Amino acid sequence: MAIIITEECINCGACEPECPNNAIYEAGVEWAIADGTDVTGEFLLADGRTVDVSEKFAPVSQEVYFIVPDKCTECTGFHEEPQCAAVCPVDCCVPDPDHIESVEVLLDRKERLHL
Repeated sequence: MAIIITEECINCGACEPECPNNAIYEAGVEWAIADGTDVTGEFLLADGRTVDVSEKFAPVSQEVYFIVPDKCTECTGFHEEPQCAAVCPVDCCVPDPDHIESVEVLLDRKERLHL
């Protein structure tokens, strides 16, 4: 499953540089699959839509840092635990119950994000 940042976030930004997928964004920032990746062309999102990797999407949150579920792999294939959760001083990086995914799905996403 992906990780979510709860509203307890203090907007310290400690999590953002730790993400190997560049899936974490500051509140209010538009995001794209291509941000911080070498991916080009099109990308299949979890909901079945295919998008251009440079297409910009609305921020997930206007209030606190957020994690894009379509870019989050829970650090699977990189680290033993999600690095955002490991460095968060207020423990607001938690599993997202709305995005439950298998290790196989997370590893596939990692491979598609890191060509």
